Amino acid sequence: MLASFSLSLSMTHLLELPQRMQFDQQLWIRVTVIENIYRLFGTVGAVFEIAAILSAFMLVFLVRKHGSTFYWTFCGAILLAIAFVSWIIFVAPMNAEFAIWLTNSIPSNWMQYRDQWEYAHATNAFIKIIGLSFLVISILVEIPKKRAV
Repeated sequence: MLASFSLSLSMTHLLELPQRMQFDQQLWIRVTVIENIYRLFGTVGAVFEIAAILSAFMLVFLVRKHGSTFYWTFCGAILLAIAFVSWIIFVAPMNAEFAIWLTNSIPSNWMQYRDQWEYAHATNAFIKIIGLSFLVISILVEIPKKRAV
C-alpha cells in the first residue's frame, strides 16, 4: 500500500509531463515555484517514500527463506530505494535552486532546470512502476498452484 501511495505521487508528475512541458516560462515558474502546488509532496510524500522503502525491506527480511519470493521482493525494494536516491541526486538540487528563484532573478537557462526536474520525476515513476510490479509478483509466486483432480 505504501509503495502504491509513493507511486501515485510520481504518476502525477508523469501524467502532467506532456502538458507542463508546453508551459511558457511564466506559467511553469508560477505554478511550480511561486505557488508551489507540490508542497505536500515534500512532506506527506516524504513519509510515503521512506515508509514504502522501510516496509519493503522489512518484507525482504520476512521472506528471506522463501526462494523466488525473496528475490522478487528484494528487487522491488531495491528499485524503490533507487528511485529515492535518484530523487535526492536529480530532483532535490532543483528544488533548492527553485527556492533561490523566489528572491532572485530567473536564470536564462531555466529550461535546463525544468527539464531535469520534470524528466527525473518521470524516470522515478517508471522505476517505481517496476518496483511495485516486482512486489506484486513476489506475492503471486507465493500463491500455490491449483492441483489437477
